[in-house]
Amino acid sequence: MKRIAIIGSGHLGQQIAYHIHQDSSDRVVAFFDEFQPLNTIINQIPVIGGNNDVITKYQQGAFDAILIAIGYKHLNAKKELFQKLDGKVPFHTFIHSSCYIDSSAVIGPGSVIYPRCAIDQHVRIEENVLVNISCTIAHDSVIGKHSFLSPSVAIAGFVNVQEQCIIGINSTIIDNITVTAQTQTGGGAVIIKDIDTAGLYVGNPVRFVR
Repeated sequence: MKRIAIIGSGHLGQQIAYHIHQDSSDRVVAFFDEFQPLNTIINQIPVIGGNNDVITKYQQGAFDAILIAIGYKHLNAKKELFQKLDGKVPFHTFIHSSCYIDSSAVIGPGSVIYPRCAIDQHVRIEENVLVNISCTIAHDSVIGKHSFLSPSVAIAGFVNVQEQCIIGINSTIIDNITVTAQTQTGGGAVIIKDIDTAGLYVGNPVRFVR
């Protein structure tokens, strides 16, 4: 059994803790949260400090590995925290047992793969990525660091989604596409050509909004 701590005790952190408890022998033993009083209990899990306490608490033996549960609205904070802790605290990687993960796929540390995802041959999911429920990522595609895939995203082969992207619910990306860093797509977006300029894209096919 591994003892996991989660940074962020909001809905995302609580959801990740639920999946870990329901699907593995590991236990979430602590939250870290800047916005909750010390020793607050959330779903029977205590808040034991803020972000600046993580390294000290790890050195004191309070937990074995960490996950960052910061949502898609704060990907810069998610990235900064990962970089601050990388090499100082081990990152957990959680993959729900209902997923299909090809043996050639690589899932980076700190990443979370929700139920019923399919990860095909030679896919690389980099560090600190969240892949929400029922996503499909086809062969030879890459999901960049600190990105967030919403439920039911479909990504074809040879796609490169660069770091800190937010891919909206039910979005589709056809094959051989590159999506530049810090791109966001709205729900149901369909990407049929490379996105070279960061921003928000919506529609079928997508158009730049801002």
